[in-house]
Parts: sequence; C-alpha cells; structure tokens
Amino acid sequence: MKLIYQTHSPYARKVLVFAHEAGLAGRLRVIHHETSPINRNDDVFAINPLGKVPVLVLNDGYAIFDSGVICDYLDNLESSRLIPETGRAKWSALRLQALAGGMCDIGISIRWENERRPEHLRYPALSEGMMMKLIESYDFVEREVEFDAPLHVGHIALATCLSWLEFRGLPDFLQGRPRLEQWFRSFVERPSMRDTLYDGDTQD
Repeated sequence: MKLIYQTHSPYARKVLVFAHEAGLAGRLRVIHHETSPINRNDDVFAINPLGKVPVLVLNDGYAIFDSGVICDYLDNLESSRLIPETGRAKWSALRLQALAGGMCDIGISIRWENERRPEHLRYPALSEGMMMKLIESYDFVEREVEFDAPLHVGHIALATCLSWLEFRGLPDFLQGRPRLEQWFRSFVERPSMRDTLYDGDTQD
C-alpha cells in the first residue's frame, strides 16, 4: 500500500503513527507530496478530488481518504484494535479524534490569518475567536480525557495535533494543565512519534 504523505501535515502524521502503533508501518510505502490550497498538486488531485493528503492507495489502485477513514481501514487489518468496537470507549475515542481534527483545522485557520494572508486582508477578530476555541479545547482535554485508558485512535490524533501546534508555535497547551503535560511529554517519546517527526513548511 502507498501512503501519500506530507511531512508537516498533522492529519498525515496521525495515520502514520497509527500504522506504527498497529504494527502496519512496514506494509506502507510512504510518498511525500507537497500540497496547499493555492498550489495545485496534480498527482494528489488524481486520487483525491479535494487535493489533500493523506491518501492511502491500495494495491489495486483504490484510494482511501481522509485520515479518519484511513485509520478505520487500517484498524480492520489487525486483530489488535486501536478503535474500540462498542460502547462508551468507542465514542470517547472517536469524539477525541474529532476534537483533535477540529483543533488542527483551527490552528490552520489561525496561521492563515496571522501569517499567510496578506497583512491588509487579515481579520484580527477572527484570529482571536479561533484562539479562544483552542484554549477551550485545551481545557476540555485537561478536564475530560481519560489519559490512562488503553491506547486508541483519539490519543494518537490528540498527540499528533498537539505536537503540530507546538511545531507551528501556536498557543501553548501545557501551561497550567498538569495532566495534559504529563501525558503529552510521555507520549511524544513513543517510537511511533520519534520516527515521524514534523519537518518542512507549506509551499504556496
């Protein structure tokens, strides 16, 4: 299988960390592709009409996207599951995955407003509103997440999201959040995280 990847995408890294934790990384050929909303990559558009990574291309050419769907597919290849099958455990894992994805979306929006959009077109009130959502999410995670639950896709999504926020210098999530700090500092030392470090920048 081919994993169409980007070394500075939190969504792509989530999939690759998931594959490592599931024992499937050796079955993937990871191929880096640069994408951005204003820099068309025809190779990526040929397999995903949204022009985004990650995309998992199966051996018969069938393409699977987005990151959550790819993780679901990979989870069904192994007997050791990282997506709980039923009950509160399942919904907690999927809820945390959704929250982490939303936090990444917000971080990208903040970068657009504060760094990438021409200065005269920036809207500070929008950036401030997005910052508020991130802070509220950090507080929710500190208060609600069961860090000692068995490893699941939500933990992976959260760790790769927070690591990306740190990589991009976005609002600090550790200050005043001791539970989150202890968990995060431990999680980033896992081999799956150390083998998939972020690198590079968006090429518009």
